[in-house]
Amino acid sequence: MTHIPTPPDRSSTSDPETPNTPKYGERQIAEGDLITFPNPRPGRHYTIDITLPEFTCKCPFSGYPDFATIYVHYVPYEKVVELKALKLYINSYRDRYISHEESVNQILDDIVAACDPLEITIKGDFLPRGNVHTVIEVKHQRKDEG
Repeated sequence: MTHIPTPPDRSSTSDPETPNTPKYGERQIAEGDLITFPNPRPGRHYTIDITLPEFTCKCPFSGYPDFATIYVHYVPYEKVVELKALKLYINSYRDRYISHEESVNQILDDIVAACDPLEITIKGDFLPRGNVHTVIEVKHQRKDEG
């Protein structure tokens, strides 16, 4: 009878040959920056609406996970945020201890810094926890130069 060795279990969170090595998705999230590209229609006033239904972060007080849908509504100026980069950026909040209020405000600040839109609204619609449902909405409008 021939013995065939069982292949290593690849379903674990780390590679058995390189313990504690982050998976490729974890590396992409950690390295992720908000990447932009030139607005294909500068001078035209149009809106971009993005829904991110899998936002997670951790409560800075209890450590419990918080779940939300993040809505991004913006009018681009000279640059547009690349969608995969935005997805990776949003996923970077998964292990952060941050309040609902701070997370939505930080997302706004980071997108404004990346692409300087004419106007932008970020809304975080958090799932109820402890019978409390929170919706945070923040806005920014570009100031005219001159």
